[in-house]
Amino acid sequence: MAKRYLIISIFVLLSTQLKAQQFGLYNTRTLFDAFENPAQKAFVLDSSRQYASNFLLPYFGLNAASKGESKYTLSRIIHDGVYSSRDIPIGNNNRNKFYESSNIYLATFRIFKSYKYHKELGFSWQIQTDAYADYTNETLVAFDDYNRFSQSQDNLFNGNGFGQSYHQFSMTYRENYDKRLSFGVKLSLLSGITYNQAKVTDSYLDINTARNELNIGVTGTYRASFLYGDELSRKTLMPNFKNPGLSVGFGTTYNAKSGIFIMASVKDLGFIKWNKTSHDIYINNVVTVDRNSAINDDLSYQFEDIVVDADRQKSFYSLTNAKADFLISSKKYGMYTPNLIVSKNLFYNGGNAAFVNTFKFNELSGSLTPAYNFNGFGMVGLQGMYQTPNFEFFMGTDNLFKSASVRQKATVNSGYTGASFYMGLGIKFGYTVEHPQNSSYMPGVGDDANERSFFSRIFGGRRR
Repeated sequence: MAKRYLIISIFVLLSTQLKAQQFGLYNTRTLFDAFENPAQKAFVLDSSRQYASNFLLPYFGLNAASKGESKYTLSRIIHDGVYSSRDIPIGNNNRNKFYESSNIYLATFRIFKSYKYHKELGFSWQIQTDAYADYTNETLVAFDDYNRFSQSQDNLFNGNGFGQSYHQFSMTYRENYDKRLSFGVKLSLLSGITYNQAKVTDSYLDINTARNELNIGVTGTYRASFLYGDELSRKTLMPNFKNPGLSVGFGTTYNAKSGIFIMASVKDLGFIKWNKTSHDIYINNVVTVDRNSAINDDLSYQFEDIVVDADRQKSFYSLTNAKADFLISSKKYGMYTPNLIVSKNLFYNGGNAAFVNTFKFNELSGSLTPAYNFNGFGMVGLQGMYQTPNFEFFMGTDNLFKSASVRQKATVNSGYTGASFYMGLGIKFGYTVEHPQNSSYMPGVGDDANERSFFSRIFGGRRR
């Protein structure tokens, strides 16, 4: 059980920053674009209908990548279902980074509220995961075959990582400030699902040749919403607000006379309070392993005992993986529109720069997106979409070549391992949001002649 829990911790709970971004969907005015970038429009006058939803057909997005010699262990898990570190070199403290994230919109509903100021109001339920791990080759090897170690060494187990998952229930509102400028805000109530965070600040390996023993010392911290895998169940996945949180997002768009479009936003700026039954553990201990023992799980069991003995149950706070995004889009050149996107994590490692090349012909569009992740990953994304004013379906990947080769076994020159996939569907229904000159009724027309926009009242704008 101890080894199984370690594997789960390393490869699932301590994973991400290659945030599931779906850059090809930026500036598409899809439902996904409108909920992720709160100032963005989802409705088109004289064409779209008044309501929009995904009808419980999830928007699904997943990104994952592994950098370093750990790719050999991941490859064995993927292809053979076996945890093995025999191909991983040791002795030089070579480091690995493992990233994974997902962003799933389970339900979305959006309303065209008013022609005046083009007001839109949206509600959504999504599940997000964020995680990250930075660890040494020796960490993987120690829990698989510690008999490979032949010399004393310092700091060989130092590393850090975290994993967090939560429900996000949001209300999104956007409106035009004037003919070129718009603002939007996204307010969210969070319900934490799982959290794990580990940090080893000091470690050493001492070999006692006389007794044929290994002495392994570790100093660090560990925080978690649970300790054992059997504490997780279907009930854990359901929102119950035992671990409540709040987040806010806000953004703006600007359409220049030259045809240049600019969009900027801050996403998911918030926190989660994990309840008092969570675990906050400080570890400063030494484990002794008898190398003559035939039981190679001995190290896993001893570390499990240390964690349990040092356990302190208490509440703590964690930050969400807030991001700052910036997009600038050129005017259209026939069927072609280029978009430059820069996205940076605010509290954790990572960020991306992407160049989205979109080609649109009537209702069909495709995009090719070379991107660079600031953790040292190069990626190429590909997306296809069918979109009308009242229907949209898209499918794509942010990491085309690595996703296509994920089933191949890792080799010396295979670089990093990665995979990415996303898809979604949206449908609009109800009255057509026609221009007032073409319609006998339009939301927001004639209802209040002296109506002012929400943001104009905040910023002191004029009536119009």
